[in-house]
Amino acid sequence: MLSSPSERVGIYSHPKNEKFMLQLKHLIWPLLFLATAFPAISQNNFEIKIYTDSQAVSMGLAEEDIPVLYAYLLDKKADGRAAVLIFPGGGYTILSMEKEGSEVAKWYNERGANAFVLKYRLGKFDGSGFKHPDMMQDGKRAMRIIRSNAAKWGIEPNKIGVMGFSAGGHMASVISTHFDDGNPEAADAVERESCLPNFSVLAYPVISMNDKYAHWGSRRFLLGPTPRQEDMDFLSTHQHIRSQTPPTFLFHTSDDKSVAVQNSVNYYLALREAGIPAEMHIFEHGPHGVGLAPNNETLSQWTVLLEKWLMNWKVFPVKAK
Repeated sequence: MLSSPSERVGIYSHPKNEKFMLQLKHLIWPLLFLATAFPAISQNNFEIKIYTDSQAVSMGLAEEDIPVLYAYLLDKKADGRAAVLIFPGGGYTILSMEKEGSEVAKWYNERGANAFVLKYRLGKFDGSGFKHPDMMQDGKRAMRIIRSNAAKWGIEPNKIGVMGFSAGGHMASVISTHFDDGNPEAADAVERESCLPNFSVLAYPVISMNDKYAHWGSRRFLLGPTPRQEDMDFLSTHQHIRSQTPPTFLFHTSDDKSVAVQNSVNYYLALREAGIPAEMHIFEHGPHGVGLAPNNETLSQWTVLLEKWLMNWKVFPVKAK
C-alpha cells in the first residue's frame, strides 16, 4: 500500500534522508505518479493541456512533465458561480491528486462552486526535472486560462480563487503575492488576463524558504540543493504581501512534523500587518497531509469553518445545494 501524503512529504523533510531517497527513486517514482497523478474524469468534466505545442515552454515528453488542468464544472444552468484553482501538495516532487485534488474539487462542486485541479511541473529525486520559475509559470497560466474562459464556463470572473495544500499551498501563496495584470500586448489572448486570485485558501502551507522554518524537501525540489539567497527570499511569500493580496483562510496543526506551523502563523501576521482580511485556524494535534480529513472528527471541522468563510465571501451560495 502506498504511504499517505503526510508520510511521503515527511520522509524527505531533512537533508539526512537525501541518500535514502535517491536510492528509492527508481522504485517508487513510477508507482507514486501512476497512483496519484490522474483524477477520475466524469462525463461533465474535461482536461486541458495548459500550453500548446508551439509555445516555448520547458517540458519533457513524459506524461508527468506535461502540465494539465482538470476541470470540474457545475451544470451550465449555474452561470455566474465562483471557481477555485486547486494545487495539490507533494513537496514539489509528487502530487496528491486525489486527497488534495479531485476530492477537494468535488467538495466545492457539492457546495455550488466550479473547481479546477492543476497537475503542475515537478522536480525529481535525482536533481533533474523542473525548478522555479516553471511551477509558478504553470500556476499563473492556469489562472489566466480560467479567467479567459469565464463566460464560456459560466464563471464569475471576479470570484476565482486559489487553494493549495502543503507545497501546493506555497504555490497558492506565490500566485497570491507575485501576481500580475497580464500582458496587454500578448499575441495569446490568455496571456492578456490577470492571474490575481480573488480569494486564497492555504492548508498546512509551505511559506518560508529560509532555513529556520523551511520545508527542506520543497525547497530542494523547487530551487535545487544550493539555492541562491535572492530566490529563497523571493519565494518566502510572507515577505511579499501586497495591497491586492486576496482575503485568505489558513489551516494548520500545531504539531505538524513536516511543515512547521510558523509558516501559516507568519503569513497570517503579514496579512494582518498589511490590512488584508484573513482567518486562521490552528488545531492542537494532527499530522501533515490530512486533506479534508473526512474521517477525523476533530480535524474535519476545518472544512466546516472554511465553508462558512467562503459563504461570507459569497464564494458559495448561501443556500448551496
